Amino acid sequence: MIAIDEIINHGEDNPFRILKPWWDVFAEYLIIFMIMISVFAGTLQMWSSEIICIPVPEGFNATTMTWNSSRNQQDATINRMDRQQYDLIDQWCYDNAILWYSKYFAYIILIHTLIFLVSSHFWFKFPGTSSKIEHFINILGKCLDSPWTTKSLSTVYEDIQKKEEGSSRSESAVYSSSIQSSASAFSSPLPRERTSIAPENVESNVQKNGGVFGNPTARMLDKLECEQAKALFEKVKKFRLYTEKGDILYKMYMRQTMLRLFQSFIITTYVWELSPNILYIVHCIDDVQVTGFREFFCIHALRRMYTMLSYVYIAVICLYMCTCIYTLYWIYFYKLKDYSFEKVRDETGINDIPDVTKDFAFLLHLIDQYDKLYARKFAVFLSDVSENKLRQLNLNYEWSTEKLEMRIVTNTDQKKELHLFMLPGIPNSTYEMVQLEVLKLELINDISIGEGISQLKSLNELWLYNCTIKVENKALVFLKVNLHIMRVKFSKIEEIPQWMYNLSNLKELHLEGDLQTDSRTCVLQSMRDLERLQLLHLKTNVIKVPLTITTDIAQHLLHLTINNQGTKLLSLNSVKKFYVLATLKLISCNLERIPSAIFSLSHLTELDLKDNNLKSIEEIASFQHFCKLRILKLHYNSIVDIPLYIAKVASVEMLYLNKNKISELPPHLFKLSKLFHLELGFNCIKEIPAEIEELEELQYLGIDNNSITKLPQELFKCTKLRVLILSHNLLNQIPPNIEKLTHLRQLEIAGNQLSELPPELGNCGCLKREHFIVEEEYFNTLPHTVREGFVK
Repeated sequence: MIAIDEIINHGEDNPFRILKPWWDVFAEYLIIFMIMISVFAGTLQMWSSEIICIPVPEGFNATTMTWNSSRNQQDATINRMDRQQYDLIDQWCYDNAILWYSKYFAYIILIHTLIFLVSSHFWFKFPGTSSKIEHFINILGKCLDSPWTTKSLSTVYEDIQKKEEGSSRSESAVYSSSIQSSASAFSSPLPRERTSIAPENVESNVQKNGGVFGNPTARMLDKLECEQAKALFEKVKKFRLYTEKGDILYKMYMRQTMLRLFQSFIITTYVWELSPNILYIVHCIDDVQVTGFREFFCIHALRRMYTMLSYVYIAVICLYMCTCIYTLYWIYFYKLKDYSFEKVRDETGINDIPDVTKDFAFLLHLIDQYDKLYARKFAVFLSDVSENKLRQLNLNYEWSTEKLEMRIVTNTDQKKELHLFMLPGIPNSTYEMVQLEVLKLELINDISIGEGISQLKSLNELWLYNCTIKVENKALVFLKVNLHIMRVKFSKIEEIPQWMYNLSNLKELHLEGDLQTDSRTCVLQSMRDLERLQLLHLKTNVIKVPLTITTDIAQHLLHLTINNQGTKLLSLNSVKKFYVLATLKLISCNLERIPSAIFSLSHLTELDLKDNNLKSIEEIASFQHFCKLRILKLHYNSIVDIPLYIAKVASVEMLYLNKNKISELPPHLFKLSKLFHLELGFNCIKEIPAEIEELEELQYLGIDNNSITKLPQELFKCTKLRVLILSHNLLNQIPPNIEKLTHLRQLEIAGNQLSELPPELGNCGCLKREHFIVEEEYFNTLPHTVREGFVK
């Protein structure tokens, strides 16, 4: 169909035509017909004699159209005038006696037509709507021309055929190529901006990357096309947000249609009323008698033609009214403020294409009247799945195998580790790092781990820090078998992967994030399938141990850590169910007393109550049941006194009491004969009791940042000491007996009130300068030979 704008633009491409449904185009044809009527009427008026006047004979009554009785028709005389007089009276009668409608018929139709033309195109020029329309057409043209559209649709259709029909490779290739050729043949009426691609580059890309998403029949996009498609995704997102804020386009189109209908009704009414009043013979009276005659008969020569054109014009206007009525029916009957891509989702298999509303939906309804394939191609750029595939393609260009190999490091556990930070996806070349043991993903959202991960045979540890990641079925099968350690850090519950609960071979699970918010409590899914889980570390803010932990994994869990980050842990009764628990760490749980629920954990080997609010540890008397307890950590609390019952924990080998408010060390503390690691730093201790000599197995003593003024001689009977931390006290001398500590490897005495160091330090043969922490001025007080001994 040819619209009026194409005639005005002399055949040039008019992008606005895609927003003109068939009834608008038909209305433009009617406008063309109206213009033709106007031109025809104007031509007749210009080249034909419109009126011919003759004087009325004497004795003839022009009103009654009869002869007077006193005269006979045979007696009447013929009145003759000059040619100039006839011209004069013709013009005079045309101006004064002819109906105005017939005189200006051609101009009236032309004015009506121009009004219709302006009112039907007003929304294309109105500032509030034209910017949206132009922006939409510009984006739509780029979507239609983008190679990514064709490749995405062709890949989807091929996958659907393979899934539903299970056809052979040759049949799939034929089907895919036919889809691709038909999509490529689909032409856009909009101006195009195409990027030429060298055939040799295309061939090399296909060979290197195996087609688009593993589709060998589709041409691989080059890097420039990927960047252009990526920018187009952003434009579509911003345009959607912009247009879904209001419905000015919908309202403007509806109002201009109602205005056109009202204009049509008014024009039809008065044309219908005036058309019968066009007379063939017109009685003209010249009161001035410029020709000597007073009355004339004027013949309206174009009366029959104007009457016929008037009725034709009325018929055209009625058809125009019908288009307006149908337009209003379409506007009110269909929900044009909502547009569903349900059919597109079903046909293409791209299930995440969102439905749109308001002006965006109205524009899509309009282009559906032009061609339904336009919305389908536009929908590709509304899909997050399609965008992720494009990002993946672009990511593969940027991150080559060589670049990733340079980022692999050896961590503190002597494992090969790769850290990917804030990437739009996981590069395919990652799956070629067969030596990889630890994969750390941070701030990577809305991606999927593919079956390629099964190539990483050495992978056993996965970190997910603020990521939303899905796993394909084949990849999940691999992770179930190979993954042993998983660390998840989340800021919202959606970042905890649901597939994590299916990792049956998982041995360690570390979860960090808030499970308790102001509005609700986030519930962990069932951990029943985590049959081999031995270690669970929670860094969160719960008020009680999550139910799924106590019911699903309590019977086989060996190590439990809850770092509550200052939130008070109100209930710990469920801890009793952890029968085989060996390590329990309740850190920053705001505990004021040692919870009694832990006393039944007879297999406990390590208890860590760091950074709580403990002021008294009288409950330690019940620790006599902990026959296997080796490590007791009570540091970073507010403990004032060490109770006498401390001696009942005879199995303890490592005791942490630093960062408290302890001022005195009771003798019973030194009854712990198995103790080889003791930390008492950052307290208020003024004296080390002589009973310290009873700690014959002591190898580590940290008593820094206290108020000790003197070291007892009994301290040096602990000959197995390897580390002695005495810095930041009030010591004024180091006894010469320190030479008895022949196994001493680390000595820290900085920040004291020393004047000199004993030369006997030279007999501590295992002590080296880098582990001897003291001010340089005091070190220089040692004899030269002793100093040289430390350097060697």
